[in-house]
Amino acid sequence: MMNVPTAPIVAVSLVGGYLVATSTRQRPLGGAVLAAGGVLAGRRWMRSVGAARTVVLTAVYLGSFGGSHPLAKRTGAWPAVFSAAGVSAAAAWLISDRRP
Repeated sequence: MMNVPTAPIVAVSLVGGYLVATSTRQRPLGGAVLAAGGVLAGRRWMRSVGAARTVVLTAVYLGSFGGSHPLAKRTGAWPAVFSAAGVSAAAAWLISDRRP
């Protein structure tokens, strides 16, 4: 696989997971997209930044997903999904993908 940064992986898996879940009306399928992106990014993080930072990035990824649900009640679904994707992508870029 090409060396794609993890920021787009987490952003696309959050947005794609929501899109799949809503378009198919099958939440487990959306969850599978979310999980696949998380596993892929997590494996890359483990190799590049180690266990401690992988735990932090995974917590941000899952936390932003979880936080998008109450946020959606205030802002609507798509703004909440894009916010979660942005937070996760920014964290991935800052902690893992960015190179000095």
